[in-house]
Amino acid sequence: MRLDHPTRAELVQNFDAELASVCAGGGLRSETGLDMETDEALWAIARAYPNVTDVLVAAAKDAFAGQLDGGNAERYRAELARQIEEMRRIRDGE
Repeated sequence: MRLDHPTRAELVQNFDAELASVCAGGGLRSETGLDMETDEALWAIARAYPNVTDVLVAAAKDAFAGQLDGGNAERYRAELARQIEEMRRIRDGE
């Protein structure tokens, strides 16, 4: 079990290994440090095997780029804030 977050180099290495695995019909490992969006994109490839398309691979690469640049986390935080605000409005009868 890891006690710290993977480095950027470790994330890249993990993503490359997971992408190669699912493109070859393998599965995904847990505890890779990859975020939910990236995992979901990799699972889409695994489900599509053996009919893996360039579009699915590009989507996985885009999702991973979003993890590296913080875009995925930013979208997640914005959606969470929106949901909290909606719950507050419902609670307050607005």
